[in-house]
Amino acid sequence: MNERQKGRAALGANALPDASTMSYGQYLRLDRILDAQEPLSPDRNEMLFIIQHQTSELWMKLMLHELKGAIEGLRADKLPSVFKMLARVSRIMEQLVQAWSVLATMTPSEYTALRPYLGTSSGFQSFQYREIEFRLGNKNRAMLTPHATNPAVADELRQVLSEPSLYDEAIAVLARRGFPIDASLLHRDFTEKLAPNDSVQAAWTRVYREPEANFDLYELAEELVDLEDAFRLWRFRHVTTVERIIGFKRGTGGTAGVDYLRKMLDTVLFPELWRLRTKL
Repeated sequence: MNERQKGRAALGANALPDASTMSYGQYLRLDRILDAQEPLSPDRNEMLFIIQHQTSELWMKLMLHELKGAIEGLRADKLPSVFKMLARVSRIMEQLVQAWSVLATMTPSEYTALRPYLGTSSGFQSFQYREIEFRLGNKNRAMLTPHATNPAVADELRQVLSEPSLYDEAIAVLARRGFPIDASLLHRDFTEKLAPNDSVQAAWTRVYREPEANFDLYELAEELVDLEDAFRLWRFRHVTTVERIIGFKRGTGGTAGVDYLRKMLDTVLFPELWRLRTKL
């Protein structure tokens, strides 16, 4: 039995047919996806709430797929492929920004009707979103706490926390290109958020002052700025949608709601790339 046959045998009755007889619904597993909405309340608006968050998680799954590929590409100095992946991540974030507009059609009274059925579930507990933040460099050990009840997820996030982020790998590329990056940055404790650094600032500033001599690095910098720009818009739209629906109530998971989300708007992922614009 070959590997494909073993895989299909493991799936049993749900195994996909051969490509020659496969239908659209079978390929996409629509039976699973479209049966995954199970409202708990009698309120019809809960379907919107469920689908909004399920589709967001699917987009985040693709985002992580691309981010992990971009990190590997930076590690291998394959910058052209990285540009494509980062551009795709930025477009996914734009898609998620627009998705908040759909949820914003839910009024406070409609949300109040279904809120008791949500229990302590909260978007704050999204492990995929947490992994996105870690891979982008927003490292914080305290953010493992919401996932402590799921040891497998907590272990996976702990591993991601300890690995170099996308920006760490971009800085490593600068060092391999001969820019004088502080050696301590290349062998640091990657569980800690990277603080702004003068050597990184000087390197990126030189790239921007000499774009023709460093064009692939120049393009990398702009892709990173595009990505953070899109991420800021995603977070901002999240805050305004939550405030529109629940005001300043506490979140279902016990978070401070809008107050907490507003604090997160001040997070800067790639500080040197923003600061150099003032100095050019």
